[in-house]
Amino acid sequence: MADESNLKKRTFGTGLLKGLGITMRHMVSHAVTVQYPDEIAPLPVRSRGVIALKEENCTMCMLCARECPDWCIYIEGHKERRQPKGEGKRAKAYNVLDRFAIDYALCMYCGICVEVCPYDALFWSPEFEYAEGDITRLTHEKEKLEEWMYTVLPPAPLDEGARAPELKAAAAPPAAAAPAPPAETVAPAASAPPAAAPPAETAAPPAEAPAAAPPAETAAPAAEAPAAAPKKSAAASDADAVEARRRVYEEEMAKGSDPRVAEGRAKAAEMRARKGTRGPGGS
Repeated sequence: MADESNLKKRTFGTGLLKGLGITMRHMVSHAVTVQYPDEIAPLPVRSRGVIALKEENCTMCMLCARECPDWCIYIEGHKERRQPKGEGKRAKAYNVLDRFAIDYALCMYCGICVEVCPYDALFWSPEFEYAEGDITRLTHEKEKLEEWMYTVLPPAPLDEGARAPELKAAAAPPAAAAPAPPAETVAPAASAPPAAAPPAETAAPPAEAPAAAPPAETAAPAAEAPAAAPKKSAAASDADAVEARRRVYEEEMAKGSDPRVAEGRAKAAEMRARKGTRGPGGS
């Protein structure tokens, strides 16, 4: 007990002196306070300030609105139909975005909407100066969200040795490299057999109006022509479908669409072209 009391007497007040020393050191040191808004400190790279919208990438899939835990995203739109691209083709319906708004009075900046968007339509912007005097004016429409898109920084470069996304690398070869040879080889075949096409047309009427004597005569040309005709029509349909896919892919990339979106629309165009060419021939 005597040793403890002597220790307390020797160390009495040392903790207080240390605390006062730290206080004095900070009192005489230079202040680092930034006098905002007269001075604005540089923001960290990829800082999260507000959510920006790239309208041309939005397909109204509603994933962001469904996954939002605060239900602060409002999306409205309608459907329209494009004119058919060819004879016998069906007009395709597509979504048109009328309203895309985010209520920042409710938003908790979790970033779930940015993560779940499958078409890269939402991005984090470093913009943070959007305060309002009235809370009801914190609901910003798509026009304002698009303005913030201009402040979004480009993605950071890949680390050394990292591979680029396979979807973007695989999108170009099928559309550009593969279709080129078939288009060139089929073109002469399509231009050479105009003589074979009329036999198919002339052979069709006798088949619709069968008679007793002529069938034997018409059967011979029909047996000769079909051997080459199906191959030529099938080859032409494949070439047209591949050409449609390449054309749609190039148009989408020229408009600045995401490579994944462009590839998906190109595949859809190829499927439509194949159905459109094979339907009349197969029926």
